Amino acid sequence: MIAKQKFSLFLTLLIFILLLALAGCSGGEQTNAKSEPTSTEESTKETAESEETTEYPIVIKHALGETTIEEKPERVATIQWSNHDVALALGVVPVGFSAANYGVQDDSGMLPWTADQLKELGAETPTIFQDTDGLDFEAIADANPDVILAAYSGITQEEYDTLSEIAPVVAYQTSPWVASWREQVTYNAMGMGMEEEGKQLIADTEKLIEEKVNEHAEIKGKKAAFVSISADDLSKFYIYSPGDPRGAFLNELGMEYPESITSQITDPNSFFIEVSAENADMLNDAEILVSYGDENTLAALQADPILGKIPAVERGSVVIIGDNTPLAAAGTPSPLAIEYSIDEYLTLLSEAVSKVQ
Repeated sequence: MIAKQKFSLFLTLLIFILLLALAGCSGGEQTNAKSEPTSTEESTKETAESEETTEYPIVIKHALGETTIEEKPERVATIQWSNHDVALALGVVPVGFSAANYGVQDDSGMLPWTADQLKELGAETPTIFQDTDGLDFEAIADANPDVILAAYSGITQEEYDTLSEIAPVVAYQTSPWVASWREQVTYNAMGMGMEEEGKQLIADTEKLIEEKVNEHAEIKGKKAAFVSISADDLSKFYIYSPGDPRGAFLNELGMEYPESITSQITDPNSFFIEVSAENADMLNDAEILVSYGDENTLAALQADPILGKIPAVERGSVVIIGDNTPLAAAGTPSPLAIEYSIDEYLTLLSEAVSKVQ
């Protein structure tokens, strides 16, 4: 009898231990499931954490003064070129933004990557400021913004002062129209109280560029310059500086501006220099040239007695970007423009490199 009782007690204890073990495994699985949120949950959590850790007021110093953002802006307006693309890339639909004045192929006032992102965000009827002939202060005021983004712009001190009566303004850091896409993201994101999200957008864009450039390793290290030469007037041309977004992006793609050009850029705040055709030898060290133009531009350059002697022109190592096209507009890049155009741009650069001996 005693042996039976002992065996029964042992069996009961064994079953109890097994039940505890099973409960522990089940609890562990539940814990793991809860610790792996969906990407949407992660994004929402990260945004919420960023908003909680952002300290106000935010003070942004720039070329036209100092801007203070007292609290998280709910209504974001942008003016002039590409600043709205930064907001859109960060998931924020501006209450109003300037119509694009270059590269637009329809009457929408928007470049294709802007329209695509608006559609993705479910905002297909934006408020667009028709201010290509001057800022429409009344329309901007009517949008009732909490902040106005202009990190890449050419606004004057007077325009800045007028805009500041409407809302705090985030202006450019050094000079009109001199701001890399990173600066555009950095300062516009700060103006929206989204500094951390801006850093992530920069990192994601850098990763995209690196991956795409690695598919075209042949362009790395090549000497290049972004110029503007019109077949209608070959007596002069313009060279965009490495500080200009167009020149800076060539460097970003692993190409280099030749010293024969950089040594002639004496004003670090200027985004271009004008060069007389008689000084065209400045371009002799550039293995690749990039210029706006059309199907007749290269032939006109090669037929010119002076410009035709530039080695890159002579052998046809010139990327001609169709004037007033989306690719031309993407020459001053934003994260959205880069994603939209980088494959086409790299293909053209690769074709030009293939002609270098």
